[in-house]
Amino acid sequence: MSHPHGSRMNDFKTYEQESAYVSPFSLREKAGRFAWELIWALFCAWTPKPFNGWRLFWLKCFGATVEGRPFVHQNARIQIPWNLTLRDRSCLGDRANAYSLGEIELAEGSTVAQEAYLCTGTHDFDHPALHLRVAKITIGPHAFISARAFIMPGVVVGEGAIVGACAVVTRDVAAGVIVAGNPAKEIGRRPEFNPDRP
Repeated sequence: MSHPHGSRMNDFKTYEQESAYVSPFSLREKAGRFAWELIWALFCAWTPKPFNGWRLFWLKCFGATVEGRPFVHQNARIQIPWNLTLRDRSCLGDRANAYSLGEIELAEGSTVAQEAYLCTGTHDFDHPALHLRVAKITIGPHAFISARAFIMPGVVVGEGAIVGACAVVTRDVAAGVIVAGNPAKEIGRRPEFNPDRP
């Protein structure tokens, strides 16, 4: 089975589909997602930035875990809110995409900047039905995901790590590490978040 380089195979959940043209989701799940898209478009997408509390209210109504006072931009896109966890002071920025077919957790003080893409879903390209495979993405405390970065399924970005603009992250990023490029590679460290610092 194919899987993102560096991701943990056992962390993936596979949806066995009859074919590549049949959705793996139940009618109830599809109805919930339709209702969510409608509510976000009608009540949230047009709201100004100070209406953050209103947007968080609707996220909680649809099953998102919200702790403290995170921030969600009105132009952010959240695929399945009940798979999203937002800790205190985390931020999902302008046109950021939380493609939460699987779980996504933004830890305390973490930032996902404009147009970054957190992608929890991929496919088993060795199977003719292209079974959907999902794995949790975790953005650690005070980590920063820069503009237009792409985070692959199953990736954990450690505490205080920085992912550079337009980087493609295919494997875990250790605490305090700065990565950039495609595929993302270490280009520096933040001493204040380095667990090996004396």
